[in-house]
Amino acid sequence: MPDRSHLPQIPGLPFWPQQASEHAAQVDHLFLFLLAVTGGVALLVIVLLVGFSFLYHRRREDETTPRIAGSLPLELFWTLAPVPIFVVMYVWGVRVYMHTVRPSADAYEVFVVGKQWMWKIQHPDGQREINELHIPVDRAVKLTLISEDVVHDFGMPEFRTKIDVLPGRYVSTWVHPSKTGRFRLVCNQYCGTAHASMVGVIDVSRPDEHEAWLRDHAEGSAALEGRKLFLKLQCLACHSADAAARAPVLEGLYGRNVHLRGGGTTTADENYIRESIVRPRAKVVEGWEPVMPTFQSQLSEEDLIHLVAYIRSLRPGDTPVPTNHFPAPVGAPTGPAKP
Repeated sequence: MPDRSHLPQIPGLPFWPQQASEHAAQVDHLFLFLLAVTGGVALLVIVLLVGFSFLYHRRREDETTPRIAGSLPLELFWTLAPVPIFVVMYVWGVRVYMHTVRPSADAYEVFVVGKQWMWKIQHPDGQREINELHIPVDRAVKLTLISEDVVHDFGMPEFRTKIDVLPGRYVSTWVHPSKTGRFRLVCNQYCGTAHASMVGVIDVSRPDEHEAWLRDHAEGSAALEGRKLFLKLQCLACHSADAAARAPVLEGLYGRNVHLRGGGTTTADENYIRESIVRPRAKVVEGWEPVMPTFQSQLSEEDLIHLVAYIRSLRPGDTPVPTNHFPAPVGAPTGPAKP
């Protein structure tokens, strides 16, 4: 039996989760409207069905059912009458959806990796967590997520937010916490034997408390870890950003339109950068040869997040200078050793 003592204790069975985010009320209002409309229609159908069964049941054995050819006014009524209601549902749903998929530009970003059976979370400055997410109140928080194995679903009931987390592809969502406290974090997609144990806690604190937590748990930013990998994997040998470069310049790449070999363009977002690392020949940049090897079997999803964060951070002049550009130390041999 997994230990759940760290989870928020909720007395009894709550009929309705509390609202802990800015858009939770919007989702609840839309849900109640849909529930009222569909419930009202279902109730009306049941009442008519029972009423007509008593009103028009056959009273004699020799009584025959009259032939009903149809009614055009009736057909038009029950076809056109629901249209305004459906339009309201659609417009209202689109407004709520667009609000939930467009984070503000200054959102605090957190990376999440789903794995059987845990949530591995990393903050921009290197703080790492497992099955626990610390975020500040009254500030937009963007979540960038990916799965390391099967399809998971990052669910936050009190925030009225959930999103499928897919292997091989980054997805994102955002929340705007409106109250402090500890709230549930669950997996809403059956993902294997221990699916029920893939639970955690979202800890929402005041901005000063959150900053103190970040200071106490800092280890090194994702971009810094990505720079270490960039150098360790010898990426600099080709992506050197100078006249001797054998691969495209990565400085300022993120968010830019990239012209592809064979025609077409794509936007250099997180998914493009990740794909270019694990499947470098899928989208070759115009003017370059498809010579980059794949790193698919060499890197974990956390490593890929670090590399993506580093490439996102590169600005003109940020690419490290290859060591062969530096002069040899005084007294060091400059040629091959003589036998």
